[in-house]
Amino acid sequence: MKLYEFAPTRSIRVRWTLQELGVDFEAVTVNMLAGEHRGPAFLKLNPAGKLPVLEDGNLVLTESVAIVLYLAEKYPAKGLMPTDLGRRAQLYKWLMFAATELEQPLWRIARHTHLYPEDKRLPADVALAREDFAPMAQVLEEHMKGKTFVLRDKVSVADFVLAYTLDMASVIHLLDEFEQLQAYVTRMYERPHAPPRIAKAFASIGPGAGGA
Repeated sequence: MKLYEFAPTRSIRVRWTLQELGVDFEAVTVNMLAGEHRGPAFLKLNPAGKLPVLEDGNLVLTESVAIVLYLAEKYPAKGLMPTDLGRRAQLYKWLMFAATELEQPLWRIARHTHLYPEDKRLPADVALAREDFAPMAQVLEEHMKGKTFVLRDKVSVADFVLAYTLDMASVIHLLDEFEQLQAYVTRMYERPHAPPRIAKAFASIGPGAGGA
């Protein structure tokens, strides 16, 4: 099994899942700063030119949420995917919530602060995205009261996706008013098989690499 990754990207979610599962894998760094994700060899794996990519035998899988679900289902004995249909539905719900309600405004902020060329950045959209993020974070803040994990008492792949997404928000100080979410992120990254937090991952690739 191979994981094509670059330290600060969504590949953190997949590495986290693999480490929690205790699965042996080969890590292949694709240096996005050097443009390796746009090279012909990588584009054969993922024509979208994005990370992560998981290669498992003849299966080549992209999209971090799809990959962590695949891994959880491949190793059911590890318990990272609920067997109960209702709890599994809740897991899907929070994965979709992370992708649509939390991550979407975070990537708008990232694009308009350092990913787009300066002449294409829209500061007004950064302000709107911050406003969009806050009420959705409040929804999760209320949900997490009295819970250790998003499904209450048992860790799941939804937690690895959510913790990474919320860590993106913490880098730009969007979690400052959310005590439950700050504590949740800290708790998740204190797990023995957790990957480095995003700020440390960026530091590992050198200065000037940008934010979340």
